[in-house]
This record gives sequence, C-alpha cells and structure tokens, in this order.
Amino acid sequence: MYQKLLIAIDPEDDGEGKRALEAAIALLAEDGELHLASVYSPGGAGFFPHVTPDAPEKKEAEVHDVLDLLARKYLPMNRSANLHVVAGNTGEKLVGMAGQLGADLMLLVSRGGGGHWPMRRATVEYVSVNSPCAVLVLPSLEKAEPENSAE
Repeated sequence: MYQKLLIAIDPEDDGEGKRALEAAIALLAEDGELHLASVYSPGGAGFFPHVTPDAPEKKEAEVHDVLDLLARKYLPMNRSANLHVVAGNTGEKLVGMAGQLGADLMLLVSRGGGGHWPMRRATVEYVSVNSPCAVLVLPSLEKAEPENSAE
C-alpha cells in the first residue's frame, strides 16, 4: 500500500478519471494521501507563452472544478483528495509535483499517440524515466478492451 499517491487526470475524460481513481483507491493505504493533478497548456507561443486568449485563472478554475466533481463522483465517502491544477509542460510539471509532494507512486493513464490531452507516449516516457517515485501506467480503455473483428 502507498502513503502518497499522485494521479494525473485528464479533465476531459470522465471514464479515464473514474478508472484512475478506482485503481488508486485499491493501492492507497487507509491513512494515505491522494493527490489529483491536471496540467494544462498555457497556450500561446513565441516570446510570450504565458499570454493566452482566455485568462489563465479562468482556465485553472474550470479544470479545478472538473477535478473536484470527479473526486466527489468517484471517491468513497471516507476518502478525500488534494487537487492540483498547474500550467506548463505536462511531463515536467508532474515530475516536479511528485518530488514536491514526496509521492511514493504516480498513476498515469496512457492514450498512446491519440487523444486531446497531451498524455502521449513521450510524456509517459519522460515521467517514467525522470520521476522521483514509482510510476504505474494504466493502458487506455480503448486498448484494454479486446476487439471483436471476427463474427
């Protein structure tokens, strides 16, 4: 069982969030800390990467609200989670957060090369190689389900 578990959550995929939370609860010690994190792109490019069309506070609040809803929907009543929403490079931010929190496990759901959230192969690889803690990568639901090509 793990004492501090960090889960990277895609705020746009409720099913993925549910799956990650269920896996985390099974791995978390009774008195353990659960941390849900989402990293969003601050947008922009060039000389002013911090300038976005939408106010960053608004985007951060939206993502925070989604994480809060996921936690309330899928966590057992006797569990709570600390929510973290940060802007920047997904891999770097998750590795840094794991170190700051002193996490002993980080849980990711990989989507391979597809999807809207930047949890791509390169990010999963970066986190797996650079994380200060153990990393558990769950395959995406699409990959986990067998295909019924022959009928």
